[in-house]
Amino acid sequence: MLTAIENLKETMKKDGRPDRFVNQYEFLNILIPGSYYMKDYPMVPGTEGYDQYGVLWRLPEGQMGPYPVHDEAHKVIKDVTEWDKVLTHLPVCPDAPEFWGMVNGIAAQTDPTKQYTAAFASQGLFERFHALMGMDDAMIALYEEPEACHDLLDFITEAELDYAKNLMDRVPSTNALFHHDDWGSDVNSFLAPDMFDEFFTPRYKKIYSYWKSRGAELIVHHSDSYAANLVPSMIEMGIDIWQGCFPSNNIPALVEKYAGQITFMGEIETRFIDLPDWTEEKVAAEVERACRKCKGPSFIPCLTAGMYFSNFPGVYESVSRNIDRMSRELF
Repeated sequence: MLTAIENLKETMKKDGRPDRFVNQYEFLNILIPGSYYMKDYPMVPGTEGYDQYGVLWRLPEGQMGPYPVHDEAHKVIKDVTEWDKVLTHLPVCPDAPEFWGMVNGIAAQTDPTKQYTAAFASQGLFERFHALMGMDDAMIALYEEPEACHDLLDFITEAELDYAKNLMDRVPSTNALFHHDDWGSDVNSFLAPDMFDEFFTPRYKKIYSYWKSRGAELIVHHSDSYAANLVPSMIEMGIDIWQGCFPSNNIPALVEKYAGQITFMGEIETRFIDLPDWTEEKVAAEVERACRKCKGPSFIPCLTAGMYFSNFPGVYESVSRNIDRMSRELF
């Protein structure tokens, strides 16, 4: 039987020989607390807090996740041409030895035969860009003020590179990156590929190249969305695994075209089964649909949501059990 890492590597090859499905996030030990620029990012319903960019994040009761607040009083950037009057310094890296001792303690729990030790980066370039001013203002700015947008995105890129350096300097066992940035809806990408390539692809290529130069062997990028039209850009950036791939992307067609160049992780629809009234039968049916549809190279069955837990207790574990069941049936 292959180890979890061996099985992952076989899955990622075009002509690999995995002996079972890679089961969701089993191959990642994610250093979530190390993402210091999240600061007071709310994780408890009914709370709110500011990140290091000054964005207020609020998590209302009954909501699945926190969202940036963009009323007039809380919008950080109100004029994109004057962004540099608002963002005057990069996020501050904590010096406290106990903080980095805690992060290294999490890293030390990694079994290298089973997992990579993965840095965690949330709110990537696109999400950070629109969180600062609101989605409407951000999309309009890309058309009306491209020069200012390029400058602002350069600043955010510099912040990402600074974070990468700090993390890799202080947690040297880190050998992977799990990076969030949602690039689309269920039916299309937010930006056309040409515009995406103008503003985001070169900067992500720079960021991911730096992570790899510092020892990150694996880049996993989360975008729970349609983004099939951006896959060539993902490959150029250096992404190894696209996590969050919706069924609307037609994973079998993507695998046929790109197997061995990038791996697709998702297909199991979080929004259909991670619900208050979930049942083992509903989960089993969705997992079986996904596994039978997409079994083959460069595919990892996984909830499309971007973390190794569910909104409602038991769903994630049920998905994992049923992926193991499908491995026994299909391998």
